[in-house]
Order: sequence, then structure tokens, then C-alpha cells
Amino acid sequence: MQIVTMAEPDLPPELRAQIEALQEQAWPGGGPHDPALRPVAVLLLAPDGGVRAALDILSKEIIHEGRSYRASGLSAVVTDAAHRGKGYGRRLVAAARELIADGGAVDVGLFTCDRPLQGFYESAGWTALPGTVLIGGTPQDPFPSDRPGFDKVTMAAFFTARARRDAAAFERCRIGLYPGEVDRLW
Repeated sequence: MQIVTMAEPDLPPELRAQIEALQEQAWPGGGPHDPALRPVAVLLLAPDGGVRAALDILSKEIIHEGRSYRASGLSAVVTDAAHRGKGYGRRLVAAARELIADGGAVDVGLFTCDRPLQGFYESAGWTALPGTVLIGGTPQDPFPSDRPGFDKVTMAAFFTARARRDAAAFERCRIGLYPGEVDRLW
């Protein structure tokens, strides 16, 4: 198995088709990400070129408590239903965390997951932020992760010294992520 990364616009059509088929298994009717979030696809490829698992890293600058942070988050994490339970998803999520950390251009990683998946993400190196809510959408049309019917946990990683010093400021709070109308939360 090989991990491959590439900017979403650079994906060859055959890989794009496989990713879309996987995403359709989990989220029927989804679509491409907002290009303003600089989507990067991270793929786990089998030797035959088949995509076994995929996720996207989305990035933007956020303002939290009056300070600017370069943030990235995971989106559309999916493993082919025929290959689940083999550790492919965990391997890919851990690799994505390392890619973000090694890139040096991100202060903090933030995203939400369904509460039952918290342990999965923790096993791949992410940390739960107790009581933290991400607010997606736009300032005019917010989309909070604690809205009725959601049972989300905010996951994080702090990559720079400044972000690690400020980590406590990200707990038990509301963080305006505001990725826009296309990617309501990432």
C-alpha cells in the first residue's frame, strides 16, 4: 500500500472517479470542496492502483480570541466498504496528521467527527478538545457543530510552539471556522 497526496485540482480522472465512488458510499450527493480551502487529497493506493481509503485536508486562516492561526482539518475521511477493518483508515488519518505537521505551514489542526469515532481519531494521534464547538458556514449563516441532531466531538493537534502555548484557549469554547457555503464544516 502506498500513500499519495496531491492537490485536488491535479487528481487524474481515474483517481477522482474512485474517490467520488468511495465518498458516495458514505455521503450520497456530496460534491467537490471549495477551492479557496486549498483541498489536498490523501489516498491509500493498493498495488493495483485501487483507492482503498481517501481523505481531504482543507486549510485556511482562522481568528480565535483575537489571534490569527493557520488551520487545517480533515474532511471526507472514507475507507472502501469492502476493505474496512484492516487499519487502512487509521493509517491514512495518522499519515495526514504527519503531513500537516511536517509541512510547517499550519499552526493547528481542527475538525469534528461523530462521537463514536473519537477513539479512532485518537489512535491516529489526534486529541479531543472537551467542550469545544466548531462553527462552520459563514458569519451570516453559522453552522455550529453542536446544532440539534449532531453528536460531534472536536479533534485537534497543535503543530507550532505558539499553538501549543495557546492550546488551552481552544478548550471549552466556540471556534469560528467559517469555511463558507460549500464546505459548511470540514
